[in-house]
Amino acid sequence: MMTSVDTDLIRVLADPLRLQIVTLLAKETLCTTHLVEETGARQTNLSNHLRVLREAGIVETEPCGRFTYYKVRPDVIAQLAGQFADLAESARTAADNKRSCP
Repeated sequence: MMTSVDTDLIRVLADPLRLQIVTLLAKETLCTTHLVEETGARQTNLSNHLRVLREAGIVETEPCGRFTYYKVRPDVIAQLAGQFADLAESARTAADNKRSCP
């Protein structure tokens, strides 16, 4: 049973704007213009966050003419959710384990 969680993905998703972007992209595929409208963030700031999400493998791009659309990779989110589920199960089974103090 795996009990470790991918800390790199957690760090990436810990930023409130990146988490908001991922939440929006989980509902639909959007371009940068849409994300600027939805988040109120500046385009350059948004682009930097999208780069971090892309490099972490959380989102992928889809070119469409002069625009680039972004979408969430559900397999990555499912993998992270599975790691948390494994961690929760480990905590449930270890609830009665107590190491004695020296």
